[in-house]
Amino acid sequence: MSPFVLSLPARERKPRETGLTHVLDKGLTADALAALLDAVGPEIDVWKFGWGTAYLERRLDRKLTCLREHDVTPCLGGTLLEIAWSQGRAEECLSWAADVGFEAVEVSRGVAEMPLDAKRELVKRAAESFVVFAETGMKDPRVLLPAQHWRDEMSDDVAAGATWVVAEGRESGTVGVYDGSGSPRPDIVAAAVEAAGVERVLFEAPRKDQQTWFIGQFGPGVNLANIAPDDVLALTTLRLGLRADTAHLTLGRPC
Repeated sequence: MSPFVLSLPARERKPRETGLTHVLDKGLTADALAALLDAVGPEIDVWKFGWGTAYLERRLDRKLTCLREHDVTPCLGGTLLEIAWSQGRAEECLSWAADVGFEAVEVSRGVAEMPLDAKRELVKRAAESFVVFAETGMKDPRVLLPAQHWRDEMSDDVAAGATWVVAEGRESGTVGVYDGSGSPRPDIVAAAVEAAGVERVLFEAPRKDQQTWFIGQFGPGVNLANIAPDDVLALTTLRLGLRADTAHLTLGRPC
C-alpha cells in the first residue's frame, strides 16, 4: 500500500466497461503468466492468445484456469479463426474454443480473403457462444482502407452481434489505424468512434507514444489493445498521470 495518497484520475475496478487493457500473448509460459497476474492482474481485462499460439500451447488448460482465477477474459486470436474459415473448419474451431474454455474470440479478415458478408455471418455465429471482438483493418501495409470502409464495416459488425470492435494495428503498430511510421490516422480513428462509440472501440496500441496519443485524445478511460505483458504497469502509469508523458493529468500546485 502506498505510504501517502495522491489525487489521480478515476479508474474503474474490474469488471470494467471502459479503460480496458487488452494484452497480446505471443507465447508467454504458464509460469510467467501466473507471476504476471499475481503482480498486475487487476490491471488486465482481456488476454488474447495471438495468432495461432493457442493451437500450439501445451499448457493451455493451465493458462486459461489462471486467467479465470484473476477475472481476465481469455480471447482466441483472429488469425487462427481466419485460417480455420479458409479451410472450411470455422465451426470446428469455435467448438474447440468453447470446449477448452475460451470466453471470447476475435473475428477478423486481416489475412484471409474473406468477403464482408462472410465476416458478418461469422460474427453472428460466434456471438451465440462468445464475447466477440470484431477487428477491422488489414495486416498488409500496402492495403489502406478508406475511412468510410472502416465506418461501414465496424457498424455492420456491431449490428451482427459484436460486443467490441478492434482497430487493427498489429504488434508492430505500423498498419491499419497507423501509417507506416506508427502515427495514428485521425480520419480512421474518427470513423471508428463514429461507427461504434469510443466506449466500444479497442485501439491496438503497442507503443508508448501511441498509448499516450489515445489517452490525450480520449482520456485515461480509452480502451487499448495489443499491450505487451511487460508494459501493463507502464500503461497504467500513463492512465493515472504517473509518467512524464501524461503528468499533466495529475500535476497540482505546490503549497
